[in-house]
Amino acid sequence: MSQYDPTALFKLGYGLYVITSNDGSRDNGMICNTVSQVASSPDRLAVAINKANYTHDIVKKTGFMNVNCLTEDAPFDLFKQFGFQSGRDVNKFEGEQVFHTGNGAALLTKFINAFISLKVTDYIDMGSHGLYICELTDASVLNNKPSMTYAYYHANVKPKPQAAKKKGFVCKICGYIYEGDTLPEDFICPLCKHPASDFEPLE
Repeated sequence: MSQYDPTALFKLGYGLYVITSNDGSRDNGMICNTVSQVASSPDRLAVAINKANYTHDIVKKTGFMNVNCLTEDAPFDLFKQFGFQSGRDVNKFEGEQVFHTGNGAALLTKFINAFISLKVTDYIDMGSHGLYICELTDASVLNNKPSMTYAYYHANVKPKPQAAKKKGFVCKICGYIYEGDTLPEDFICPLCKHPASDFEPLE
């Protein structure tokens, strides 16, 4: 049996995090589901960031970031704030009281149960993504609330489709909906950065 079915990747378990960084003039953050511990002696984490994200450029330049571990009570508005817009265009922390860890990156004040501060030691070009291999410089557990997973987000946080019939296309990877009669060929999903070929018409 050699058929390649990319939906098998959906069976992999993922957490959801906000990666925070600072470009020297302001804070930035993005939703990320690709953070993994890859070694324990010493502790090392791997963080994959899509090259289309502004955070990718900031971290590559500065060499540091924070991983804010989201909890199950994180609302959909938080995902819109950090995942549905670009830090190149907006200040995602505008109007908020911001705290920083020792590395200078922002720390979310709610909806997280832990944070991990990272220093980049290696970078691997993975094509669409850059893979950052990092050492831990700080870490703390803040509470014992359950961690947000990708599966929990889709089942309980992401709004369900409206009953009214809409014309549009849905991303097969993350569920983002593009409303309209036609989907531009060069369209890129603002949430997961996948191309138009990964969209299908709404039923």
